[in-house]
Amino acid sequence: MCCIMGWCSPRADRELMGECFQRTKSRGPDATRFVTVGGGVLAFHRLSIMGLTDEGMQPFSLGESYAVCNGEIYGFKKLRADLFARGYRFKSGSDCELLLPLWNEYGTDMFGMLDAEFACIIYDGRTGRFIAARDPIGIRPLYYGYDSEGAIVLASEPQNLVGICQRIMPFPPGHYYDGEFHCYCDIARVEEVCHDDLDTVCQSIHDKLVAGVEKRLVADAKVGFLLSGGLDSSLMCAIAQKRSDKPIRTFAIGMNEDAIDLKYARQTADYIGSDHTEVIITKDDVIASLEEVVRLLATFDITTVRASVGMYLVCKAIHEQTDIRVILTGEISDELFGYKYTDFAPSAAEFQREAEKRLRELHMYDVLRADRCISVNSLEARVPFGDLDFVKYVMSIDPQKKLNTYGKGKYLLRRAFEGDYLPHEILYREKAAFSDAVGHSLVNYLKAYAEDCYTDEEFETLRQKYTHAQPFTKESLLYRELFEKYYPGQGEMIADFWMPNKSWEGCDVNDPSARVLSNYGDSAK
Repeated sequence: MCCIMGWCSPRADRELMGECFQRTKSRGPDATRFVTVGGGVLAFHRLSIMGLTDEGMQPFSLGESYAVCNGEIYGFKKLRADLFARGYRFKSGSDCELLLPLWNEYGTDMFGMLDAEFACIIYDGRTGRFIAARDPIGIRPLYYGYDSEGAIVLASEPQNLVGICQRIMPFPPGHYYDGEFHCYCDIARVEEVCHDDLDTVCQSIHDKLVAGVEKRLVADAKVGFLLSGGLDSSLMCAIAQKRSDKPIRTFAIGMNEDAIDLKYARQTADYIGSDHTEVIITKDDVIASLEEVVRLLATFDITTVRASVGMYLVCKAIHEQTDIRVILTGEISDELFGYKYTDFAPSAAEFQREAEKRLRELHMYDVLRADRCISVNSLEARVPFGDLDFVKYVMSIDPQKKLNTYGKGKYLLRRAFEGDYLPHEILYREKAAFSDAVGHSLVNYLKAYAEDCYTDEEFETLRQKYTHAQPFTKESLLYRELFEKYYPGQGEMIADFWMPNKSWEGCDVNDPSARVLSNYGDSAK
């Protein structure tokens, strides 16, 4: 990952900005640069992934205009060839060098043209305006607030804005800002329902996911894969291995006593022939990492914190023990194809509404988890299930086909990859929640630790301090108190707790883990 920041005021406090920007140096440890532009300051921490020479360092400039971008633009070579034909010349192999020529040619229409995971800030030297934008899912982070004089300040992480802005909020995905916010792409909105037959649907899912993985294998730095042993990461790794002429590097994590998924990850790795590494963690590792995990996440959400502990620790091991710079991960599939609780959806229309809601909110939960756990360890996250073409297609499929009427969740995705991608028992294995699959004891240890932190009376008193997303268990209170230590008064950055839809019969539970649902069944095995 890289890190960007822009203080859009001629009175920007350069010294304070430097202090706040330094907090996220791990996102881009290779180089740092500040540029004073006509109406403010742009800053960039670099993690070299594409165009590894000094010419790929940002901010990029074109005339009096400047741009910083944390992103990957897929298919950028064709765009660059088109721009070259229009007379533009390029100094680096960086995909992000295209942004200013695209801005010159297309203005804000460019954002809808990009097949990309990105967050960017542009200073247009011709007009003296700042423009910012974020990809439609929000895979790359961007936050904003206003300084004491009302000027907008933007940054990759909220910790960059603490001490500058009184209120910090996530930049809405699929929007651009030019003085006000405009939606250029609502990724969850379906223009036309796809009524293809089942075979056609599954073939399209196959082809589009394969394309999504393939384009994310392109990097000038080394690439690795998180392999949990569940369906999503196993498919991603199987596709990548088929496209590689040597063993890919896969990594799995588990508790030292009861990891569910380690054996399935190992089985998948053996089947596809990857170079596989297991990271084993203990209770002490879990508890010792908790406060740092909440700090880097900037969230108090129970599901996100639980699942982040294992992800943070496996990425830490990758950073410390390998020279890998890019990590592919399996997030977003659940929101598209359904999760254990969506088996309780009362209708196809309700399933679709829930998928739309979850997709629009992902940037505050699973996508946030992937970004922070990976980037804090100086790695770049790529999310094949978040491929825009793939997401748009799956969201458009008749939701009646996505309901679990097959006796197996995510049936469309499983059927799409029948053949020699994975062993049948992996392809059709029940899903275990990631935090549970690292080991049921991980969640149990966290809950027990929280129980020891507060008496019942203290819990009731302390939770009343919070009106937004009020803690409802000692565990949720612990995470909120840790959050407030680093982000005081900023709880509205997170919409609410990521929980099953309580309005559905069978989903009115007080713990976000699928483990508490009546249909969890074989997921625990």
